[in-house]
Amino acid sequence: MNVAAAAAVHRLVERRESLATAESLTGGLVAATVVEIPGVSAVYRGGLVVYATELKHTLAGVPSDLLDERGPVDGDVAAALAEGARERCGADWGLATTGVAGPEPQDGKPVGLVYVAVAGPPGTEVRELKLDGNREAIRTESVTRALQLLSNCIEGAPAPS
Repeated sequence: MNVAAAAAVHRLVERRESLATAESLTGGLVAATVVEIPGVSAVYRGGLVVYATELKHTLAGVPSDLLDERGPVDGDVAAALAEGARERCGADWGLATTGVAGPEPQDGKPVGLVYVAVAGPPGTEVRELKLDGNREAIRTESVTRALQLLSNCIEGAPAPS
């Protein structure tokens, strides 16, 4: 069981808040990791796997001009994905991943460049990660780091009224 996922789910249950996800490079691994936690059905609304760039716009609501200008591997795209998951799934919190898992660079972005983002009641937080390892290691570490960010953001948020 992923410790960061368990911490985030338990905090959400305590706060009676919900979560949705939007994933690119992790391809559903965040969702799969979250739903391993007992009791998650009380808080997890669902998620979007938006691997193709155009789906980031059509399903998650990322502005097409942002995608055209910067490409899918970008901090502002990660923020828009998290916000889109939150809005489209009707959740209190949105969690997103985008990046390059390899084995080859993508659109001039190096392997291991990943952005994770959390959108919640206090606002949106984005982290740029520079990860090492093979494709599997990068994807696994992206999941853990995204869930750690979520857990930290929930912990730092004011209690819901």
